[in-house]
Amino acid sequence: MCLAPKSNRGSNMFSLILQTKHKSWIYLSLLGICFISSPVLAKPDSLKEVTDANWEEILTGEWMIEFYAPWCPACQQLQPAWKEFADWGEDMGVNIAKVDVTEQPGLSGRFIITSLPTIYHSKDGVFRKYQGARTKDDFLSFVHDQKWKAVEPVSSWFGPSSFLMNSMSALFKLSMFIRRCHNYMTEKLGIPVWGSYVIFGLATLFSGLALGLLLVFIADFVFPSRRFSSPDYYPKKQTIDQARLIQQQEDATEADGEEDDEEEEEEDHDEVWRKPRGSPEGRPEPRGQAFPDDALRKRVVGNRGEEEEEDT
Repeated sequence: MCLAPKSNRGSNMFSLILQTKHKSWIYLSLLGICFISSPVLAKPDSLKEVTDANWEEILTGEWMIEFYAPWCPACQQLQPAWKEFADWGEDMGVNIAKVDVTEQPGLSGRFIITSLPTIYHSKDGVFRKYQGARTKDDFLSFVHDQKWKAVEPVSSWFGPSSFLMNSMSALFKLSMFIRRCHNYMTEKLGIPVWGSYVIFGLATLFSGLALGLLLVFIADFVFPSRRFSSPDYYPKKQTIDQARLIQQQEDATEADGEEDDEEEEEEDHDEVWRKPRGSPEGRPEPRGQAFPDDALRKRVVGNRGEEEEEDT
């Protein structure tokens, strides 16, 4: 009678111990999962993505930015070293970022990306192009040893925040928009390629006409014509035209008077040569003898030559 209760108590205690161990194993497994997963969840992404919307963030602090394209083989080879370099960025106080030029055409134009991959270093808005080797150690040395100080910075005229580069960014965005429209019309709508070109040509023509009219209206508004700005424009213009006409008439009259004077002088000169003259020796010419004008002139010139020879 006494042994039965003891066995029941022992079995109950054993079951309690098993349940306690089972629960402890569950708790330990849950804690292990939390410890394993917590670093992964807590660790932020060290490689940042720069877009047209947040690119102004790189104007403050120190940055290393890679411009790449997914289809570029050299960019694909660089990605492992760039990700390893990004893991060191937080410890060095440097922001490591990347830009996909196929998705961000505005940044491609803003930085004038002509080759891939292209890497820029930025320190408080001053940009320098990285030209060294593309390994993690070289990137770390470039930042830690401040080798970027020996690189000539990009001119302010070609800086990403300048007016020129803003215009280039807008131009690249427009070109990408046109390309997407072309692909949509040819692939989705089934329009032939030449039809797409015709549409863009007409759109360019009409947009140019509209822009020209807009510029004309702006010019007329800023610099209005004198005929509209002054109420005395037409009376003044009429007075000026009348004065100009009177001046032209006076000039024509003076020119006619000068021509008449010249003609009178020529007639007087001819009359002088036609008058009868005496002989060079002072003897009068015979009345019945008359010399032609050419002969008389030659005779006078010859006599003058003889007088000059006698004087010499």
